[in-house]
Amino acid sequence: MRYGITRKWITTNLFLLLLLVICAEAFFISSMYTSYYDGVRRAMDNRFYSISGSLKVTGIQQSDSAAAAQDRALLLRQMVEQFDAKDRFELMLLRTGGQVMATSSGLLPDKSVPEDYSIAAQSPYGRGEKIYFTDAGEKVMAVSYLVPYAADDIVAVRLLTSLTLVDKQLTELLLISLLVGAAVLLFSISSGLFFIKGIVQPLNEVEATARRIARGELGIRIDQQYDGEVGRLCDTINHMAQELQRTEQMKNEFISSVSHELRTPLTSIKGWMETLMHLPPGDKNYTKGMEIISKETDRLYDMVEELLDFARLQSGVKMEFRPLDLVAEVSDAVLMMQARMNQQGILLQYEEPQLPLPVFADANRLRQVFINILDNAVKYSCAGSTIFIDFLQDGESAFVEIKDQGRGIAPDDLENVKQKFFKARNSVRGSGIGLAVVDEIVKAMDGEVNIASTLGKGTTVTVRLPLLGAKGPVPENMV
Repeated sequence: MRYGITRKWITTNLFLLLLLVICAEAFFISSMYTSYYDGVRRAMDNRFYSISGSLKVTGIQQSDSAAAAQDRALLLRQMVEQFDAKDRFELMLLRTGGQVMATSSGLLPDKSVPEDYSIAAQSPYGRGEKIYFTDAGEKVMAVSYLVPYAADDIVAVRLLTSLTLVDKQLTELLLISLLVGAAVLLFSISSGLFFIKGIVQPLNEVEATARRIARGELGIRIDQQYDGEVGRLCDTINHMAQELQRTEQMKNEFISSVSHELRTPLTSIKGWMETLMHLPPGDKNYTKGMEIISKETDRLYDMVEELLDFARLQSGVKMEFRPLDLVAEVSDAVLMMQARMNQQGILLQYEEPQLPLPVFADANRLRQVFINILDNAVKYSCAGSTIFIDFLQDGESAFVEIKDQGRGIAPDDLENVKQKFFKARNSVRGSGIGLAVVDEIVKAMDGEVNIASTLGKGTTVTVRLPLLGAKGPVPENMV
């Protein structure tokens, strides 16, 4: 099935699932990266806050600020020498200009000014951060803090830590998340293909059976071994085949019966014609033969007329025309639909005109027209909306306008709604022939049906019928 369910599932659902997994992986890794690195920053900030607190205490009792500055400088040097977290951090002291003057490791780096110090010097918060790789290829995070209190020539404290272990943990989390994502994808693909197989396989069987039925094998049936929607589809195909088989049988029986009924008078006519060819016109059997031929001809004519009437009933509408009051027929239809409108909470704005509108039509069919239109209006309206019915006339025709506030009809569907069996995309229950029947009946009464609609706002159906006597005598084909 090149363009079947499997391909569509792969190109839509699987693609969306893959995209979702990738987005989830990216979000997870980004969150972990931010969380781990923020943890390192908080640890370094806490170290500095501890150092800053010690500097604040030192020199409080000193009245001489120079002496206090010397005490703080001495304290910082002692902190560097006695730094107890050398396994995680390296503590540095920076003099004016940003050059490193002492480190907890005892090793002095080159004399270049650290970039994080330059950032701290320009920052209003006195803090600068930089992540970079050392000459040995090790990834580190360096944070410089400007000393908030005078400490001789020491202007900043710098903390440095390696990110190797952090990146290692992040890599492990990445691998674990990729494995989980792959497992989710594999499970989804397996379960999806298994589910699709459970649909495609019976559909292939249904397709094969339908093709055989289309070729005329009406006795074929699908073995019922499925549940749910697929099972009901199989039941429907089997029922369709049964109905087609029954219809085919009825058609054959009808053709056989008609052929037999036609053959009997034709055989009699042919036999007597052959007999009359050898009889003189004055023979008594000649007259008898002519009577039989005439009788059988009338019989054939009646049979053909019955077949034509049957065909007309199948392709057209049989009418019984008489003068009617259009207002009364509409009122009867409204009366029949009023209870349903009340039940569904739909309002009706309808004022019956005082004067009648005489038309020449079939009462039952005309009532059917307005019941069908009102039924559509109710079906496509919601509780609290209003259906409006108005009457108009122009001296030649009467117009009945039925307007609802329902969901409306899409412009692409509007031109097709009067075709038999057409159902609009936003249609609800129904066979799809209601408006087609309405249009056919009204046309048979020399009228027309016009439909205007706006999607989401409502539909207006206008039925036009000629007023009685407005165009001269009633046509003979309507009497």
